[in-house]
Amino acid sequence: MNMKTKPLGIILFLTSFCVFTACKQKKKDVDHQETAVSKSEVETKETAPKIMLHKLEDSPAYADASLIWDTPADIKVAEAGEMDFSFTVENYKLGAQTAGPNAQKLANSGKGQHIHFILDNQPYSAHYEPVFKKDVPKGVHHLVAFLSRSYHESVKNNNSVVVRKLTVGEDSKNTLGLEMEAPTLIYSRPKGTYKGEQTKQILLDFFVLNTKLSENGTKVRATINGEKFIITEWGPNVITGLPMGEVTIQLELVDATETLIPGPFNKVIRKITLKP
Repeated sequence: MNMKTKPLGIILFLTSFCVFTACKQKKKDVDHQETAVSKSEVETKETAPKIMLHKLEDSPAYADASLIWDTPADIKVAEAGEMDFSFTVENYKLGAQTAGPNAQKLANSGKGQHIHFILDNQPYSAHYEPVFKKDVPKGVHHLVAFLSRSYHESVKNNNSVVVRKLTVGEDSKNTLGLEMEAPTLIYSRPKGTYKGEQTKQILLDFFVLNTKLSENGTKVRATINGEKFIITEWGPNVITGLPMGEVTIQLELVDATETLIPGPFNKVIRKITLKP
């Protein structure tokens, strides 16, 4: 009886051992694959560009440049439709290419320096002559116009910007709740579609009215594809490390505690597109 059961026991043992060894090897192979996948994911994250915000430097200051519109601060127009706008520009040349290296680094207008015309914080229209026409709908509107370099960076001084309250239509109501003296954020750039070399450095620029930015006071919170940046100094910035495709940019004007300051334009969301 012992002679018959011994081979069977050995066979069962060897079978169990082989199954155990095979399972162990299979688990080892799976663990190796998982480790390889995890390592690959880490390497991808490490090599993926990181979104960064840098101050833009080396732009001509144009400290004496002026944009003038000889009208009252509160303009009333009887009917909606096409309006004539006639500005005076001093110490600044519309249509000229802005000097310096930034015209080669950033998206640059071949038509040169211009005026950014912004109604109710909507995307601006660019004007290369001081006299032009614009359709203005009925209502109470917030109008901002400022001088822009050829690569769309705003000229920031007390005389480079015009701000007006524009009431169009006799019975128009202030549905936006405009307070012309309140702290206000006006979005300018980026805008539209960027291709090729333009995607490497993208200008982030805005205008701040009735307040000053500081580390202990008013700030701008920029959220770029979910990445948050706090801007404590009013000036142009450059975004790098953006992925191809659609990019979402949110700007908010916040107080010292990083709480949103009330106002119809103090939180704005825009989308741009990057293409190879």
